[in-house]
Amino acid sequence: RFDSNHSVFLLIAKTLVKNNYFQQMDTHLHHEELHLKNSDLLTDIVIGMSDGLTVPFALAAGLSGAVDSTGIIVIAGIAEICAGSIAMGLGGYLAGKTEQDHYNTELKREYYEVDHLHHKEIEETKEFFAGIGLSEELQEQATKEIAKDKKQWVDFMMKYELGLDKPDPKRAMKSALNIGISYVVGGLIPLSPYFFVSHPLTGLKFSVVVTLICLFIFGWFKSRITGINPWWGALRVTLIGAAAAGAAFGVAKLFEA
Repeated sequence: RFDSNHSVFLLIAKTLVKNNYFQQMDTHLHHEELHLKNSDLLTDIVIGMSDGLTVPFALAAGLSGAVDSTGIIVIAGIAEICAGSIAMGLGGYLAGKTEQDHYNTELKREYYEVDHLHHKEIEETKEFFAGIGLSEELQEQATKEIAKDKKQWVDFMMKYELGLDKPDPKRAMKSALNIGISYVVGGLIPLSPYFFVSHPLTGLKFSVVVTLICLFIFGWFKSRITGINPWWGALRVTLIGAAAAGAAFGVAKLFEA
């Protein structure tokens, strides 16, 4: 029996090597291993920082055109940063929980299909092996072997039929903290000049310079990570932030008049 199983998987391996399947899979898996966790963290930081730099910046700019006290701007800015970080963090948490719930739902469905729609799952497994170039005989033997272990079979179908990887059970909480903290850090940058000046327009001038520089740097690094032209990406992020602040300031002045 050992010799038979060994021969089956040896033939499968030879077929996969012949079709460069292992090389492609190895490249893919190494990419996932090296970049997946960092990618999740960077995604959270980008979400939190982009909103944190832009929304409080626009709020402070708008208030600078409407009030004469930096104290009001600081209080309103801090309140917005607190509320915004909680809202953004909650959004990240719910997104993470939704991903986990979706995976668990599909996992239960897959176990049900293995138990109650056995023939259908057998055919779907054979289709996968056919897709990577195995002969009819090897499809039968490989499917028979993998179907002996229910958990292994279900994990296999989750990965290769549905394309679902098991999510990190702590991902939701990590995402909430990462996004919330990033929002606070980003939000304090445009607000910080108002702590040190007495006139709102003076604070706005410093805030514009500091925030636009930070937006440019943030956009440059974000674009480098995502593979976009960093200079164009940095300029785009900077222009979006400037447009938001300019619109808020203009609307405040319009209503003031």
